[in-house]
Amino acid sequence: MRADAAGAAAPSTWGAAARRAVPGARSSRAPASAFALAALIALAGAPAQAAPRPRPATGLVLQPVVSGLESPVHLASPPGDSRLFIVEQRGVIRVLENGALLPVPFLDITDRVGDGGERGLLSVAFHPRYATNGWFFVNFTDKRGDTHVERYHVSGDRNRADPASARLVLHVSQPYANHNGGHILFGPDSMLYIGMGDGGSGGDPHGNGQNRGTLLGKLLRIDVDHGDPYAIPADNPFARERDMRPEIWAWGLRNPWRLCFDRAAGMLYIADVGQNDWEEVDAVPARTPGLNYGWNVMEAAHCFRRSSCDRRGLTLPVLEYGHDQGCSITGGLVYRGRRIPAIAGCYFFSDYCSGWIRSVRIANGAATDLTEWRLPKVPSVTSFGEDGEGEIYVLSQNGSVWRIAPSADVAPQR
Repeated sequence: MRADAAGAAAPSTWGAAARRAVPGARSSRAPASAFALAALIALAGAPAQAAPRPRPATGLVLQPVVSGLESPVHLASPPGDSRLFIVEQRGVIRVLENGALLPVPFLDITDRVGDGGERGLLSVAFHPRYATNGWFFVNFTDKRGDTHVERYHVSGDRNRADPASARLVLHVSQPYANHNGGHILFGPDSMLYIGMGDGGSGGDPHGNGQNRGTLLGKLLRIDVDHGDPYAIPADNPFARERDMRPEIWAWGLRNPWRLCFDRAAGMLYIADVGQNDWEEVDAVPARTPGLNYGWNVMEAAHCFRRSSCDRRGLTLPVLEYGHDQGCSITGGLVYRGRRIPAIAGCYFFSDYCSGWIRSVRIANGAATDLTEWRLPKVPSVTSFGEDGEGEIYVLSQNGSVWRIAPSADVAPQR
């Protein structure tokens, strides 16, 4: 989530007036041979494309789905389920079933959630075997501002969770009010991945991004099917290292505001919010452990600490854009639905301030076919979401959700 130019959290909502007062943002403010090549390019530190300009395209529309929500920040569906579960930042999960918003929330933990600025209930993840075990996980900041990852169980009513089933999985102390990350999701390997921001303020004053002894500024990977409350996967890069946190899968992140796996291509995408000048998209083979995405040595593909800018061993983004095009990236999903074959494999993303909808394809470790769709600008876009059929949704802080749908003149497959 975002913070203002002085490094403080936005006052009460994500949409503060300053361009950096946005969720997930700044302070000062998932394999074929092609993907193996992409990994080698990334590990070699190949620079991102230099702020390319997208080409315009038509063929898509934003189809209204629901409005009147309170600061929706995430949307997900259990595997094979037709319902939409919409996370409201205040600490509530709503259910949209058959086009209707159910009046009683699926989960209400407002009494435990510290809501405001960049804090709140930030995401939900349904266990891959949710249909049989009823488990789901949430990521939120508590009243002290610390990160909680908790497991819950659905009740006897399929549209109501059992609030008494809460079990703490992970607690991470947060030194500041911003850069909480907040996204959790299950990977194709059934491990739970947790995106953690660098802890906040501006410029990563504690050096958390490059410190593998802390969970801040990292992508974590844990096994919630074993251990108490979780086990460390044996193939995590630091599972057997001393003085390093074994939960770490990757490091060098500033504030990852939405992750996604493209199961079809075996790629992992991370939208990482920049500091003063650059926003970035990272895309790597999902089974590549121990990557360093560079923060706070780098901001996207550019030196941030000019006095010490050693790029060796860093994985630089496949795509970046400057603050002449926006202020804070909002990721991002790869389209794998069936309604719009022409955009299959495209990664969709947006910017909280600019509100455009763009897509890009990743081929051989490079960004191609960068497109800006001729759609109405989405005000204060907070997230993308995906239903059980792979269709993509866009969420706005103003309380609305739209589905990306084909128009009559949808472009042919390129």
